[in-house]
Amino acid sequence: MLPKNDTLIKGSSYLSIYSSIYDGTEKALHHLTATASMRNVSISDSIYIMKASYYDTEGNLIRTYFDKPIFLKPLETIEIVIDQDDKFGGTGANFIFEWAVKSDLHEPIFEAVMISTTGQQGISFTTRGVKL
Repeated sequence: MLPKNDTLIKGSSYLSIYSSIYDGTEKALHHLTATASMRNVSISDSIYIMKASYYDTEGNLIRTYFDKPIFLKPLETIEIVIDQDDKFGGTGANFIFEWAVKSDLHEPIFEAVMISTTGQQGISFTTRGVKL
């Protein structure tokens, strides 16, 4: 729950997620596990994540995380994992995060790691969120 004297600065950030990538041709897809990290970079104060909305390649809302605001303690990180067999997002999936911080704090950092391993072959890469 947000403080009663709400003097927080509110914002939103966009994070690209690849739950699938093209493999060899545009007709073959390789499915990935994606971990979306929400990071509080403050060493002294908590921040608030109001909502995390996950969208597919066409911009359709797949699901929303958090029914009420959650807070991240100083230097805390929380994650949302999109399982490799969750193919709803596609090649152009994304998150929109809504957040709130005290006026003298840094905004949260949003990052994603996508990974897949098959046999002796593996692939991994990262993306970083941008403030909207």
